[in-house]
Amino acid sequence: MHLVRNFSIGAALACASAAVVMPGTAAAEVVVASSGPSAGQFPVGKKLAASEQITLKTGDTVTVLGSAGTRVISGAGNHRVGARGAAKRSTFATLTRQRDAARVRTGAVRGDLTGGPVTRSNLWQVDVTRSGTMCITDGMAVQLWRPATDSAPTYMVGNAAANHMHVAFAEGSTSTDWNLAQMPVEDGASYTIAGPGTEPAANVTFAVLETQPDNPEDLAAALIAKGCTGQLELLSSALM
Repeated sequence: MHLVRNFSIGAALACASAAVVMPGTAAAEVVVASSGPSAGQFPVGKKLAASEQITLKTGDTVTVLGSAGTRVISGAGNHRVGARGAAKRSTFATLTRQRDAARVRTGAVRGDLTGGPVTRSNLWQVDVTRSGTMCITDGMAVQLWRPATDSAPTYMVGNAAANHMHVAFAEGSTSTDWNLAQMPVEDGASYTIAGPGTEPAANVTFAVLETQPDNPEDLAAALIAKGCTGQLELLSSALM
């Protein structure tokens, strides 16, 4: 048995459901990643009170997400879970806004001016470059997102029934609409998104949330419970 357990976001999702406290419970922070000797005490999805003190050992790192944002706690000793600072409500509201699909065309991207990786600015857009489970809310307009804007590519979206549709991006735009009338999105259904180049196709499985949680910790818990790893990573990074 390894002396150090490493619970990254992706690796821990499979075992997190037993530790997840579902939205509606009275807790202020949720663990979104942990590693080190004490990682087993802080599985992804575990909820902690903001006023709670946790004891860590040398080599431990615990990342928690709450109304004040994402906080990385590390180092041996006792640590207060909750961060001291203003709540990041505006950032959370912008990231999770369910916009009119007809309006969202260009959308800002994070990282394009800093040299870092480009990421989508809306949690609910489907990244055409990434496979995995994608959470959406019931009745939501669905959009595709791409990191590049220097061309006008057409993607093909297909499902298990061998149905397909073509989705075009306008030059200069990072997002485009998914035609729900042509290809409805169903809970648990998988879709292949193939671009015009040589990059491998993305395989996306949708998970439908009945409602959208209105705070970071409950949304993180819902994403963990559904296995929406990419969105959990985006949420944690945006609120850092």
